[in-house]
Amino acid sequence: MTPQEQSKAARKVCELAPIVPVIVVRDVTHAAPLAKALIAGGLPALEVTLRTPCALDAIRAMADIEGGMVGAGTLLTPADVKAAKAAGAKFGVSPGATERLVKACEDEGLPLLPGAATASEVMKLFEMGYDVLKFFPAEASGGAPAIKAIGAPIPQVSFCPTGGVSLKNANDYLSLPNVLCAGGSWVAPDTLVQSGDWAGIEALAAEAAALPR
Repeated sequence: MTPQEQSKAARKVCELAPIVPVIVVRDVTHAAPLAKALIAGGLPALEVTLRTPCALDAIRAMADIEGGMVGAGTLLTPADVKAAKAAGAKFGVSPGATERLVKACEDEGLPLLPGAATASEVMKLFEMGYDVLKFFPAEASGGAPAIKAIGAPIPQVSFCPTGGVSLKNANDYLSLPNVLCAGGSWVAPDTLVQSGDWAGIEALAAEAAALPR
């Protein structure tokens, strides 16, 4: 799967909703009801971060839930890519990009949303064939003004900013022409997940899904 093909697939994922939930699953029994709540609220693209021991099992549990598109976040190594694809991930997200990671995604046929935070990083990935990127860490790297500034000389590249994005500042990002969607963890806060408040999470998802872009 070439970088161009990966970006084409990643664009379709990003166009599903204004927000892609960035999810940390600590208990695999939470995975299916969490996914169902987010999907019911209007957020079908789900990024499960590989930050917990049960993350891959969570992806397996979410993979076949109707209406959803589960992906793996925090891909760092080729082994992560292979494991995520085997677990049922339909796309991958990384905080940055390396040649080995990119090669692994090509070999495994996993669409990658690679991370970039500077013009040079964006140019390098664009040169490789990627035109849909994760902008990370968004707020720490200058926020919406930085993405707007990068878009002036490099309008061919579109972004999904992640890192410090919240309901309060999401519109700053989503209003930009080179932003397809944004990644955010506020729609699945740990307190609600641990308490099993799926109705509360569905309400947060519906609020995020209604954001204009």
